[in-house]
This record gives sequence, C-alpha cells and structure tokens, in this order.
Amino acid sequence: MNNELLEALNILEKEKDISKDTLLEAIENSLITACKNHFGKSDNIKVNINPETCEFHVYAEKTVVEEVQDDALEISLGNAKMLDSKYELGDIVNVEVKSKEFGRIATMNAKNVILQKIREEERKVLFNQYYGKEKDVVTGVVQRYVGKNISINLGKADAILSENEQVKGEVFQPTERIKVYILEVKSTSKGPKILVSRTHPELVKRLFESEVTEVKDGIVEIKSIAREAGSRTKIAVWSNDPNVDPVGACVGLNGARVNAIVNELRGEKIDIINWSDNAAMLIENALSPAKVISVIADAEEKTAKVVVPDYQLSLAIGKEGQNARLAARLTGFKIDIKSETQAREAGDFMDYENDYEDDFEEDLEASSYEEEQENE
Repeated sequence: MNNELLEALNILEKEKDISKDTLLEAIENSLITACKNHFGKSDNIKVNINPETCEFHVYAEKTVVEEVQDDALEISLGNAKMLDSKYELGDIVNVEVKSKEFGRIATMNAKNVILQKIREEERKVLFNQYYGKEKDVVTGVVQRYVGKNISINLGKADAILSENEQVKGEVFQPTERIKVYILEVKSTSKGPKILVSRTHPELVKRLFESEVTEVKDGIVEIKSIAREAGSRTKIAVWSNDPNVDPVGACVGLNGARVNAIVNELRGEKIDIINWSDNAAMLIENALSPAKVISVIADAEEKTAKVVVPDYQLSLAIGKEGQNARLAARLTGFKIDIKSETQAREAGDFMDYENDYEDDFEEDLEASSYEEEQENE
C-alpha cells in the first residue's frame, strides 16, 4: 500500500507539478477529517507520515483516568497498563487508530479532502505559471469563437481574446497558431482567467525582442511606440553601442527581421526611426517618410510647429491624419504642421535656406511614390 501511495504521489508531482509535501499535507488533513467524522472530534488526533516511504500512523492522544467519561479523549488505567505498565494516572497515551476502521462516510469525506486539495493546487500552479508570463507574448492555438470573443488555447489553459482586443479585419480559423500579448491573469475558482490582446503596443515591442537579438540583449532600446493596430506602427529606437545602427538592426538584412514581424501582424506597416533627446530632431524623424524644413518645439508646453515643403504636406499628415497622429503619440508633443506656403502667409516662416530646393525635382518624384505607398 505504501509503495503504491508513494508511486502515485511521484506521478502527481511530475505530471501536475504539485509538490509531494503538499500532497502529504493533504493526506494528513484527510486523515484528521476522517477521525473527526468517525469519533466526532479530532483535537487530540496526531498523524505521522514518513515522506520517504509514505508510511503513516494515526494516533489519538488520551489521558489516563480511573473512570472513562469520554472514549475519544480518555483511557482507563487498566487499559493503559496493558499497552505499557509504566503508565500512571494523568499520563498521556498515544493510542494508534487504524484507518481501515473508518466508516464509509468518513472514508469518502477523507477522499474528497484530498481531491479538493489537488484541484486547488492545480489551479494555483496554473495561475503562477501564467502570471509569470503577464505582460509577455505567447503563442496560442485558436479554439473557437464565443460570441464575438475568441477562445485561445495556450497549452495548459485557455485565454480570452475579447472583441476590444482584436484587430479589426483579422479573422482566425480554428487550429490556427497566433501570437498574443497577455494583458492580465486573474485567479478564479475555476482556474486562471487569462485576458490577451492583439492590439496592445507592447505586442510589437515583445515581437522585436524575440526577433532582434540586439533588442533582447539591451544593445538597442525601443524608446517609444505608437500604434494603430492593423494599420501602422511607429517605433523610436536608440543604440547603446555607437558601432550598432539601431534602425538597421531592427530592419535586418534585406528587411528579414521587420518583415517577420509584419507577417505576424498580418501586413501592418512598421516605421522605425532613430530616437533623439533633441525634441526637434525626434519630431522630424517621427514624421518620416515626409521631409521637414523646420521644427520649433516648446519642451515645457509639449507643443511643436513644423514646416514642410508644399509637396510634402499630404505625406506629413498622412491618410486621414494618421502619420501626424502617430508622430504626436510617439513624441508626446502636440504637432502643428504647415506647408511652406501656409507658414509664409501666416508670418510664421521667414526665408529659409535648405537643401530641399536644390533637389526639388528629385524629391517631388520620391514624394509621389511615397504618397502612393501611404495611400495603399
């Protein structure tokens, strides 16, 4: 019996990741519960379990008296001396209780105590496992649609991809593998409730960490992210090593690294720019691919006035204002964009020598192509 119990505990420990000590504690509590059901009380019950062999003994501590008033708590002097002649009145005697003497109800209650403990520990182990992955990206398998929500299997537990956390236009098929960002893990009576997202900006950051070694190692830092899920994301990167180009590292050879992330995000465009502590330069970079003539930034008010060539205005603003909107989120500045003509008419822009005029024709051709790409 002890060998079978030991083997069973070892299997549970291995398969369900529940420690043997916890299971032995559950067995001890179940035996005490059985005694309470059998004798009506268990305050004087002691259980000894050998963790190496799983051999266990149950004892009832009884006081030696001349006349027994309560069989559960007392033992007569005559019966005590039959166990050991040294016992005297007032001594405490450990009387072994045979578990096979327990009734059916007591046995069933003991069994339920063990099963309940195992279920509790399973839920706790699962919660801890996924709680440790909170704010991280995991791969899951699409199970089914539950109303407008999607059930995602993460291996040992299911997660919920709610309608609000889904990218508009994305449609998944059962058994399809997708990456999701774990927003929150809650402990419930039915196990962990895991909420995941496909729209969170941190999803993009974690994907870059997994795809770009320099980001994972901390050589390249992602300083800021602005995202409109399913459409476009802008990220600002910085290198702690002057010999490492942060944008080049994130793009990869022939765009291999960024394209892998774009594919995972179902074609979402990703703009990667250089971070700068200089607000004006950062804003100029953030408005890429548009070219900028001048930037006047107010660091205290968090506002900026930007002037762009006339033919770059629509590119700077972007389709439905997206480029300007993402640049504002990325930098934290409220950005006012004007064309060169608008700025001159408003008196906000004096004659400004710049190299854009020298290459006007070349820039105009490039701008036309970039606007076409922007409007796709």
